[in-house]
Amino acid sequence: MSSETRAASHIFGPVPSRRLGRSLGVDLIPYKTCTYDCIYCQLGPTTTKTCRRRPYVLADDIISELAAWSDSAGDPSPDYVTLAGSGEPTLNTQIGHVVRWLKDHTRVPVAVLTNGSLLRLPEVRQAVAAADLLLPSLDAGRPDTFRQVNRPSRRVRLGDMVDGLVASRQETAGAMWREVMLLAGLNDDDEELESIRRLIDRIQPDRVQINTVTRPPAESHARAVDEQGLSHAAMALGPRAEVIAAYQPRFGTDAREDGASARIVELLRRRPCTVLEIAVGLGVHPNVVTKHLRQLLHSRDVRATDSPTGRRYIAEQADGA
Repeated sequence: MSSETRAASHIFGPVPSRRLGRSLGVDLIPYKTCTYDCIYCQLGPTTTKTCRRRPYVLADDIISELAAWSDSAGDPSPDYVTLAGSGEPTLNTQIGHVVRWLKDHTRVPVAVLTNGSLLRLPEVRQAVAAADLLLPSLDAGRPDTFRQVNRPSRRVRLGDMVDGLVASRQETAGAMWREVMLLAGLNDDDEELESIRRLIDRIQPDRVQINTVTRPPAESHARAVDEQGLSHAAMALGPRAEVIAAYQPRFGTDAREDGASARIVELLRRRPCTVLEIAVGLGVHPNVVTKHLRQLLHSRDVRATDSPTGRRYIAEQADGA
């Protein structure tokens, strides 16, 4: 791997998000360290499935990067700073320090993208309570489906997870948007949707956002639900439910290419992207992205894969991540 693309960062993007617009990602966890092993994960199977909380990445290191980013950030600003990345962010015991620093030092809203499995713990709820937006997932209404779709750690039970979400909804200062990832033939039948609806009525989120597979999943049997099925699910899940609309691209005016290859690789380490998604996330023209991708493909820092939604690019994990 070239010297330009070797350095790793704990912040990445901004990346285009159908839910959040342009989102600057903050990665608090080593690659694929999670409480779940979801069959639909775009990053592939979980390599370290755990519920053990510890300071996987020190808050001071993340804050130092965020401070440098804040000093040099240009326009357009991201719509959110999102604590997420390549694992479950609430596993990091120092997540609360990062949330508080962002609230004290930036004007960009703070979002926490989580599977919700650890919100049953009071200390985790307290750590994320100051976030502007909490985005937990709920992909099943019954324990059997939960185990089949999310493949959680043995220490995570659906009932406890839901209890944590109910408590977090009451204790969090900001909004809560629930994502439901639907998979054809697994959790999209009427009985499962009714079970999910009952849990949603308990949790009382501000929004319920229905999604399905758009990127290559960890398991091939995790298949997308068609448009008609998504619309039916939105009706079944109640008045808060919406099918997530496609992200509307907007490009920045900054045409500089300094470090573009490194930024592309850093983005692709966290999520597979199309040329357009890379362009939107980094604020450069798609032609610039295409030029750098050719070089990265030639150097084998990046590989291409075809999916039902178009060709996507993935960074090779040459550093053993």
